[in-house]
Amino acid sequence: MNEREPEQDKAVNARQPYLIIAAGGTGGHMFPAQALAETMLRRGWRVRLSTDARGARYTGGFPHSTEIEKVSSATFARGGILGRLLVAPRIVAGVVGALWRMLRDRPDVVVGFGGYPSIPALSAACILRLPRMIHEQNGVPGRVNRLFATRVDAVACGTWPTRLPDGVEGVHTGNPVRAAVLDRAGAGYIPPGDYPMSILVIGGSQGARVLSDVVPPAIAALKSDLLHNIRVSHQARDEDGERVAAYYDEHGISAEVEPFFRDLPRRMSEAQLVISRAGASSLADIAVIGRPAILIPYPYAADDHQTANASGLAQAGAAVVIPEGKLSVEVLAEQIALVLDNPDGAAQMSRAALGVAMPDAHERLAEMVIGLAEKGQSR
Repeated sequence: MNEREPEQDKAVNARQPYLIIAAGGTGGHMFPAQALAETMLRRGWRVRLSTDARGARYTGGFPHSTEIEKVSSATFARGGILGRLLVAPRIVAGVVGALWRMLRDRPDVVVGFGGYPSIPALSAACILRLPRMIHEQNGVPGRVNRLFATRVDAVACGTWPTRLPDGVEGVHTGNPVRAAVLDRAGAGYIPPGDYPMSILVIGGSQGARVLSDVVPPAIAALKSDLLHNIRVSHQARDEDGERVAAYYDEHGISAEVEPFFRDLPRRMSEAQLVISRAGASSLADIAVIGRPAILIPYPYAADDHQTANASGLAQAGAAVVIPEGKLSVEVLAEQIALVLDNPDGAAQMSRAALGVAMPDAHERLAEMVIGLAEKGQSR
């Protein structure tokens, strides 16, 4: 009996639907990919993540049953001349490797979340004519998703409207958030008052120098009766962390400064105010948890997509948007004070954020995946 059990397990696995998720090496790509992996695993699917070494840094948050494969890929956006000359051969090697693996172990659906590491899996899926789709997190698609938008069976959009290539129709699913964020969805908001208050500062998955330069002195410039109640969680890059922590300490401000907060959903749910870049995943977290925000879009993002991302929360009255070109200590201090000195207004901002949230985005995306798999079986 025991000798037959492995064969029985193999038969069960053969019937198990199989999804390949391909995602790039930033939190903006990896967090929604993680949300889909969590959802599909709960639905009984087998899930494999295809990413590169940069993306592998985020795999610790994925469910343990997710299969992880590192692929050969590269970007033309970084490196010297020699490095750029090697990009094409690395991508070709990645595509060949992905083809070989898919021929041996054929997936039911391939989903790309953008970034150069998604090229091998999506290219192989196109060549083999497998059911395939992309999810675009931002209001303006990145280069890789623009390339594949006309070559896939479906395009899911996290931000609406999304500027898609001519002739491409998108489906507004919203940006899926991780289970840890969903656990805090709609967490009760405590408006600012004469008691300990928390400000969360996040500059994307790797921090942002301008926030490290401007936010600490802006907080220090607040009037004393407000300042003595404030606690800060500040996400800063490694090279900025020491000086940021020192500044807070010198000005008597209670602050935790780290390059990455693994318990960010908890910190966000406890915050009275979030100061952030306008990456799509960060905005989805802010909306689902429901927190007032001050957003400083990254001005050098491709096609200024962070400004497009921020428009939804801003138009709903959930966020104040400060273009980086207009950001100063004085301007930011004024906006922080406006939120923290106005508990009714802050509470309204919190409700407005919840009003634009799509906490079921992961389920919407999962339904699209299942629909593609069913169509693929009927081909």
